[in-house]
Amino acid sequence: MNEPLLTPGEVASMFRVNSRTVARWAKAGKLSTVLTVGGMRRYSEREVRALLEDSRTERIA
Repeated sequence: MNEPLLTPGEVASMFRVNSRTVARWAKAGKLSTVLTVGGMRRYSEREVRALLEDSRTERIA
């Protein structure tokens, strides 16, 4: 599976939050974390976009 992965900074930019907020979301279980061989955190682009869409829907409703 070669799913695109996003860095914490990319996720933070999409949600307009600080990258430390993204780390807190991952720690709270709101986002799944993939660790690279070098120990860096990455996030599934598909999961992040779904969460982003859900957050937009909640604001509208």
